[in-house]
This record gives sequence, C-alpha cells and structure tokens, in this order.
Amino acid sequence: MCGRYELHTHPAAIALAFGLAETPALRPRYNIAPTQDVPIVRQNAAGERECVDVRWGLVPRWAKDPSIGTRMINARAETIAEKPSFKNAFRRHRCLIPADGFYEWQATPGGKQPMHIARRDGAPFGFAGLYERWLAADGAVLDTCTILTTTANDLLRPMHDRMPVIIAPESYERWLDVAHADVADLLAPYPSAALVFHPVSTRVNAVRNDDAGLIAPVDAPSTSTVPEPESPVPAEDDAEPELPLQSRLL
Repeated sequence: MCGRYELHTHPAAIALAFGLAETPALRPRYNIAPTQDVPIVRQNAAGERECVDVRWGLVPRWAKDPSIGTRMINARAETIAEKPSFKNAFRRHRCLIPADGFYEWQATPGGKQPMHIARRDGAPFGFAGLYERWLAADGAVLDTCTILTTTANDLLRPMHDRMPVIIAPESYERWLDVAHADVADLLAPYPSAALVFHPVSTRVNAVRNDDAGLIAPVDAPSTSTVPEPESPVPAEDDAEPELPLQSRLL
C-alpha cells in the first residue's frame, strides 16, 4: 500500500517529465501524508495535461460525509472496476500523482524501520491515481484522489504484500486518456530491477517533520526500539463504506 511519499524534483523538471504546458507551483515536500492536498496530473476537457491540487483520500460523489475519504487513500487495482467507490472514477477520472519516492515500514527485531523506495535512475515517476469531485449541500466543492495499489514485486514483498501502482512514462497517455478503456495491463507490479530502497530516519514517522534529511540513508536497522509511525491508514486499503440505497440500486 502507500501511506506516505515525497516529491522534491524541480517544478520545471516535473513539467517536462509529465508533459505539462505550464510549470506547476510546487515546493519540495518530503513527508506527504493522507488528508493533505497533493498535486495530480490529469487530462482536461481540451485534451491537455494540467497539474492541480486535490485532497488525498477519495470522496465518492454519492458520499454523505467527506470524512470517509480518510478510508480511501488507496484502492486495490484488482477491484476498482467493480467497487462502487471507485468504478466511476476509473471510467472517467484517471490521473497521475507525481512522486520521487515513497516510504514503507519493514519489520525488524526492534520495531518497524522506515525504508525509502525510488526509481533506480533517480527520475520522478507517476503513481496511478483516480480523482473525484464531491459537492456539499451548500454547494462547496471538494476534489480528492486515491493511489492504486497492486501486489508487491519481489524486491518489496519482504516489507509489505502490496505496493503502489507506478505507471511507466511511455504509458502516461494511455492511462490519462479515458478513451483507452482497456488499461488493465498497466496495473501490474513495477519491475524490481527498476527500483531501489534504503533505510531512513524514523523522523519520517512524524508527519510534522518535512525536510530533505528524511530521505538520506541511515545505518542498517538496529535492535533498539523503533517508534511506530503516525498513520491514519486503515487496515484494509480500500475499505468500502455503506452506500446510500439509491447508489446500491444503480
């Protein structure tokens, strides 16, 4: 699954990597967490790619309360075409979520050791994402997103049985253009050989910490007690809220 990630590449390089016509207004962030605003890349009505900020934690359009977004930070790629919370977004609102790396916590004798995972070549990449627009009764608009997950590759399986779906740059167009309905082949584990990881400071466990030191390698995990990470991530990465009756009948 994916409950924390980072993005520090220069905005001009992000624009180039994701085919944006304009340079996005981004700042380096090293500890991006659920419920925060995050940048996504999507295709607008004119067929152009744009970078906009949305809240991490998808709120389906039929939801009565936006708080259910805290349970929707991830969506299992295997079930998004059928799950009521995600199937509309999968058909109509696919996006990329730019990142330079993400964090996973590996069990050690002393506790959970955070690891930083990135592309071997150091280039930024795009998580496969979905986005939705929710309208409150008073007309307020809330745009939100979720990150898709799949089974872990051989490299990451010792840390977790799930990993975020990473879209290869040559497939950005297919993923973003919803005219391409058959994209199941893109939802596979990213090749192990293309990724690397290293242990990082447990300072990343606290969301309030956000600096470049969080991605710096540290010595191998010791047997000393490692504090648990702060995380609002649910046990099930796409826990399904109860739908209103009208939605269940659709």
